[in-house]
Amino acid sequence: MRRVEGGVVRPGWEAEVEAQGLVYNRTTTPGGEVRSYWREGPYYDFTSAEVERVEGAVAQLFEMCVAAGDHVVENDLFDRMGIPLIARSGIRATWEGEPPSVYGRFDLRYDGEGPPKLLEFNADTPTGLVEAAVTQWNWHLFTGQGRDQWNALHEKLVAAWQRNLTRWERRTGLRPRVHLAWTNAETSGEDRMTIAYLMDTVVQAGYEAVEVLVEDIALDSGDGRFYDPSGRHVDVVFKLYPWEWLVDDEFGAAVLADAARPGGTTWIEPVYKMLWSTKALLPVLWQLFGSDPVLGDLLLPAYFADEMPSTWRDYVRKPLWGREGANVQIVRDGQVVTALPGRYGTEGFVVQEFAPLPDFAGVDGPHHPVLGAWVVDGEPAGLGIRESDGLITDNLSFFVPHTVDAR
Repeated sequence: MRRVEGGVVRPGWEAEVEAQGLVYNRTTTPGGEVRSYWREGPYYDFTSAEVERVEGAVAQLFEMCVAAGDHVVENDLFDRMGIPLIARSGIRATWEGEPPSVYGRFDLRYDGEGPPKLLEFNADTPTGLVEAAVTQWNWHLFTGQGRDQWNALHEKLVAAWQRNLTRWERRTGLRPRVHLAWTNAETSGEDRMTIAYLMDTVVQAGYEAVEVLVEDIALDSGDGRFYDPSGRHVDVVFKLYPWEWLVDDEFGAAVLADAARPGGTTWIEPVYKMLWSTKALLPVLWQLFGSDPVLGDLLLPAYFADEMPSTWRDYVRKPLWGREGANVQIVRDGQVVTALPGRYGTEGFVVQEFAPLPDFAGVDGPHHPVLGAWVVDGEPAGLGIRESDGLITDNLSFFVPHTVDAR
């Protein structure tokens, strides 16, 4: 694994990436500077053996998450996980019923030397999909950098829709119309373009796709079912709206009640993803697999904050439902050395052993990459890399493409 500087820079690349869906490329920093989220020129290069190692680790991590979900459900650990009471029956039902689920993203620490280490699992509403599936693939084709790329996202997404929707159709006897929903509270364009891209994969899978705002999905007080602004029943809906927000909304109870009865709306991702999208997953995984000589190597020691070993002096403190690095603290020698602001934390914290991200330093300073390894329909599917100047990857990070060279 190496970071290559001075790669091909395409003429007019800013307009090119925006035309391909990266309309949120221009990022405004707190100081007012406008900079590019996509980095044109540099890229990360991997050997095929390194990619195979990461891919194998992702497959194992997904199986470990399934075992962790079984453990939580069977031992009724919802309180410890910080999962609201209102969601628990729905989680149990969907965990056992295996409704449609499409994708997720593992964030990994990896430097090409030791095994990949899990930082967290973005299981419910991961973004970064357009740049991983489309933008960097087009970059690879245009520039000819590298021999290949670990990027089977598009074909696997189409196949996932086909498999899941065909099963839904056989079970219900109806051909579903798929609504894909985003919230107008997200103004950068990232959520809407993610939805636009996923709509394309649904259509390629052979099904009708309809874009809708979450705020425009209406509950009929008469039959307790959900409809779009045109009065069409919402059969299946993919949402870029986290479950921890949805269950807390005014209509959260109605969403769960409707989903539990025949003919109700099927929500993707299913509510059982709350078992994995909370950082409480990390200490559960460590409890189950930390002592395993093979699987434990894929994890960093992690505990609920009130169970942290008294000897720990270097660790990362993460809120259970935090996003984009908000409210994350890095503690060194017992003192907070880095902290990001945010609105999370009242729900509780976990602590994870501090393992600094590798630094692939360049002429413009440090570069700390996080590997976003995608799973589609439970299988490893591709890679996207975000890098940051500091040790916490936040919403000011950069996306850097990658290549694979067989050597």
